[in-house]
Amino acid sequence: MDRAERITASTSAPAVPMTGIWRTIRDYVLWSYERGTIQYDVMVTLILLFVFFSPYWINFNDKPVQRTPHPTGVVVVPDAGGGLVYQIDGSAISATDNPGVRAQLLKIITPISGEARITNYQALRDAAGHIVMYKVWVQRSR
Repeated sequence: MDRAERITASTSAPAVPMTGIWRTIRDYVLWSYERGTIQYDVMVTLILLFVFFSPYWINFNDKPVQRTPHPTGVVVVPDAGGGLVYQIDGSAISATDNPGVRAQLLKIITPISGEARITNYQALRDAAGHIVMYKVWVQRSR
C-alpha cells in the first residue's frame, strides 16, 4: 500500500515547465537582469521601440495650441522714418467713424508702446470689402 501511495502521489503532480517562463516574466517586470546581458538588451530594445513607434499608433492629442502673439493680433514693425507701424487685426476694432476708430486703435497701442500719437492709419480690406487689418503709423512721445 505504501508503494501505491507513492505512485499516485508522483502521477498527480504534473511536471510544470511554466515555472521557468513565469520566473523569466517576473524578472523582466522587476528589472532584475544586469547590464550587458541579453535580457537587459531585450528590455531596453522593447522600451525604445515603444517610445519611437507608439506615436504612430496611439493618438496622444499633444498638438500645440495655435496662439497669436497678442490677444488683439498686433504686430509692430519699425518705420523708415523712425516711427513704428502697428498692424492690428480688423476684428479688434468695432467703431466705424474716424474718431472712434482712432480711439480704439490708441487704446490697443498704448499698453504696448506707452504714450504715443497716431499720425496715420489705413484700413486694408479683402476682396469682399471687409476690413482685415489696420496699418497704423505711430510716433511715440518722448
